[in-house]
Amino acid sequence: MTLDQLKQQLAGEWISIAPELRPSGSKNADGSLKPFYLTRRFTYSAEDIFALEIINFADAYGQIPLANIKLKGHISWQGEHPIIMGAQQVDFTASQAYDVTPLHPAFIDILNKVATDGYDAWQLNTSQSVFQKAFLPFGLTQGQLFKEYDLIFVQNNLMFWGARHVDGRGFDTPENRPTNLQIPLIRRA
Repeated sequence: MTLDQLKQQLAGEWISIAPELRPSGSKNADGSLKPFYLTRRFTYSAEDIFALEIINFADAYGQIPLANIKLKGHISWQGEHPIIMGAQQVDFTASQAYDVTPLHPAFIDILNKVATDGYDAWQLNTSQSVFQKAFLPFGLTQGQLFKEYDLIFVQNNLMFWGARHVDGRGFDTPENRPTNLQIPLIRRA
């Protein structure tokens, strides 16, 4: 499949099949990585623009939502990825928006302790932009755009991105680009 064919297949909206599990960058008291449960909704449109909505959950069944995270920006295509024929290396840059909405009182309590500089008091179901701001809970730095070095592979109406590293490392450099596929998204009907 050519890059243009992949882009044509990618156009539209994609959603998680079920709540997903990822290793987070945070650790438990015993040194093990804390789990990160989420669902994703991804939209790709012309001019390589993407929108990604993530709902983070406290539980594996997706019954206790903690936060809604919305990013919007651009995809830069970096060539074929050696993981599988047809996979493409991509850079996701949240160059247009990055918003966080707390959905649980416990998350609000944390935010009102560690994310106060440049923010209004955090409130339930009230979104605030963290775009190019320092935001300790997600490791964001003032003035920097959030960027991830990932991959995309589409087959049989399933869209795969890279699987998170089991040691919790992010995709924050080209050298940390994923080397495995994660659970796919399905095309939203």
